[in-house]
Amino acid sequence: MPQSRASEAAALHRVARRRDRNETQRTARVDVRYSTEEKADIVAKARALNIAAAHYVGAVVMAHLDGDLALPGQRTPLDDYVDELTTLRGEVAKIGHNINQIARKLNSGDLPHSGDTATLAQAERTLAAVGTAVRHIAEATNQAVATKSQR
Repeated sequence: MPQSRASEAAALHRVARRRDRNETQRTARVDVRYSTEEKADIVAKARALNIAAAHYVGAVVMAHLDGDLALPGQRTPLDDYVDELTTLRGEVAKIGHNINQIARKLNSGDLPHSGDTATLAQAERTLAAVGTAVRHIAEATNQAVATKSQR
């Protein structure tokens, strides 16, 4: 089992302690089955937090329902953000490709038309801006992925 950081344990303990006591005892049950290893992991984590295993499981489930915890493999808003950035980077890169084609045509050696020099200069400025935008999008994507991997 991978070693957890102290901050993660503290956060789980805070989540587990967050449930308020009812004036009357809870009577509704949900039965689940775990493998021997899964149960041992649950009990060990609950003991480390100094709470009952049932309380730990209940707190984690309620935290998930409240949106505080994500399940492994579950899409999160961060996943949507990364996908959006990836799509955006592709679209901006296509603009750069089109500008390169324009510049190639203007530099092909044919007789220049009036305005070709100004158009070529603008294409070069636009291409530089597109390159900068792609780099910024890539940096934002990498930062988002790094943030997700730290969770």
